Amino acid sequence: MSVVTDHLGVFGHGFLVTLQISAATFVLAGLLGLLLTVGRISPVLPLRIFGNLYVSVVRSIPLLVLLMLFVFGLPEIGLIGPLLWTAVAAMSLYWATFFSETLRSGIRAVPIGQIEAARALGLTFGQVIRLVLLPQALRTIIQPLASLFIAITLNSSLAASVGVTEELTGQTQLLDQQYAQPLVTFGAAAACYVALTFLIGRLAGALDNRMAVAR
Repeated sequence: MSVVTDHLGVFGHGFLVTLQISAATFVLAGLLGLLLTVGRISPVLPLRIFGNLYVSVVRSIPLLVLLMLFVFGLPEIGLIGPLLWTAVAAMSLYWATFFSETLRSGIRAVPIGQIEAARALGLTFGQVIRLVLLPQALRTIIQPLASLFIAITLNSSLAASVGVTEELTGQTQLLDQQYAQPLVTFGAAAACYVALTFLIGRLAGALDNRMAVAR
């Protein structure tokens, strides 16, 4: 256990970087997923086609393959950026498809009568989205979004496979290479992931309960 207690700072740094990667990916994926969802329910046919095609294609690519494509493929055509943020970009583009599916399921749960009433009042498509659909949809998908955030957090460990050594799994791999105690080092890393996902679940539960009272 000394390898863990003597390197708490290393695990702490990895934990914070993992949280940073996960939060950045969630926010960027959420923004792109929102745009995809709007396009997929838009009355404009090209936007609907693009949104549905994007979701179908990107969801069919394994995340690790997409990470490899961005980290090792893009430099071949002259697109070079910070490694960590290149990984975040790839993961954001990937998880945006799942965010879009989650958000669209929430929108489908809004009674059609409210949409028809909004249109009868003369609201534009953008106003219907902003004032009617999104506020109600977001209240119903708090738990699914929390599950998505947990999935993003756990899969952020794949960044270590493309050289992002700052995050938790990457830091653990470096320690294991030095001390050759995988049971201890990766056991500690697993405990950190459990703690982080437990925290996300608890926060989502509290927010969901608060929204339930508001409804």
